Amino acid sequence: MGYKKASSLCSAESQVGSLCDLFSNHSCRRDYIPRLFNEIDMSSSPNPDDYLGHCEDIDADHPDIVECARKLTGASIEQTAKNCFEFVRDSIQHTGDEQRNPVTCRASDVLLHGIGYCYAKSHLLCALLRANQIPAGMCYQRLSIDGDGAPFCLHGLNAVHLPGHGWFRVDARGNKPGVNAQFDPPHEQLAFGTDLEGERDLPEIWPTPHPDVAERLRRHDDWLELSNDLPDVG
Repeated sequence: MGYKKASSLCSAESQVGSLCDLFSNHSCRRDYIPRLFNEIDMSSSPNPDDYLGHCEDIDADHPDIVECARKLTGASIEQTAKNCFEFVRDSIQHTGDEQRNPVTCRASDVLLHGIGYCYAKSHLLCALLRANQIPAGMCYQRLSIDGDGAPFCLHGLNAVHLPGHGWFRVDARGNKPGVNAQFDPPHEQLAFGTDLEGERDLPEIWPTPHPDVAERLRRHDDWLELSNDLPDVG
């Protein structure tokens, strides 16, 4: 399934700016029934200072990322983190839900095209948080693809470090019927639980994307091909 590229760099920049402006001028608060999923112990957590840099896929220094992060700045660090989370969750489409291209990986590309798989959305959220000097990394779950056992795949989400809370996980994959992820530190309300045999939470907080995830996103330029070759760990 194809897509239309912006006709010029100026129109692409305008599209990115409009997306951030639309979110920053719109309240995204929703009523919800809390459901807490599989909170993991992060008491022996890594140094937050190691989670502020940028790399090829977490290009927090990209001008579009910096500008969008500035527009999402709130009155406090926690409010800024929430704004970034809700922007990625609500304003960036999930490739699997929309079933369309392009397949994105680099944070600035996710922002430009407004779409990405869970992994790519986690890259964008990480970049926006780091651009606001908030430590963030990538986390993963191993989940059943069909919800009834094998086959399994990795699911991408984030960990963010906030004053007074430390590290906790958030999932900006995007809500839909049956999925209701929220930002409510220090409690976790993730998109998915790891309830089935074979499912599990990976405890690591990655400063850069898992290499298998990045490789798959770069190998495939079609969303359907990637959906049949999702990364997994044993």
